[in-house]
Amino acid sequence: MLSKREQRVPCVILGCGGHGRVVLDILVNAGGHDVVGFVDSNPDMTGRRVDGIKVLGQPDDLPRLCDQLGVQHTIVAVGDNGARRALADHVETAGFVLINAIHPSANLARNVTLGRNIVIAAGALVCAHCQIGDSVILNTGCLVDHESLIGTATHICPGARLAGRVTVESGAFVGIGATIIQSVRVGYEAVVGAGAVVTHDVAPMSTVVGVPAREIKRVQKAADMHTWLVPGRARPAELERPIPARAP
Repeated sequence: MLSKREQRVPCVILGCGGHGRVVLDILVNAGGHDVVGFVDSNPDMTGRRVDGIKVLGQPDDLPRLCDQLGVQHTIVAVGDNGARRALADHVETAGFVLINAIHPSANLARNVTLGRNIVIAAGALVCAHCQIGDSVILNTGCLVDHESLIGTATHICPGARLAGRVTVESGAFVGIGATIIQSVRVGYEAVVGAGAVVTHDVAPMSTVVGVPAREIKRVQKAADMHTWLVPGRARPAELERPIPARAP
């Protein structure tokens, strides 16, 4: 009979920053995976240890490293929505299996539908008949009530509260402690500020703040799309080229 450790699925975490540390803690507490290492786009991190786990290399090294270690499962632990979605696409195209990290203290209804590459942190509550898309972060202590739809690569921040039948479209960001009342739609790539109370639909690619929430910004021109999708950051080098496919 295999030991409990031998029954764990080996995996690699892509990203060793603050979110990567959270994902590591979740996987360790959940117990279903054995984290054999990190990979990270910062070359200065290679060879270092983060919370006792070695940084094995950069994203381009992932196929070689995983073949050497006999690993085919990974999770993208990058906080930026656009970068997380793009890296997950690259990793999956290269032949890796994307896993979910669900903290054992999170409470999910039995009929919740989950995608891939999802992080559900400690104390999160997801109620009946919710659908959670790929590469979503449901952060610490957030609440997603019944029949809500959380789109691809969104981030629901700590303590946010979503009432029933809320739709959060792809790439949106719901800030710390925000409240969204029932049946509201938050448009794609929209930002809901921390502590905001949203009582009406939020337009795509807009920012709303306050109580009640009011719009303070909206991207109007297609030329602004790139800076909006990855705000305040240069395009990550690992997104400029695809991760090489694993050898068959």
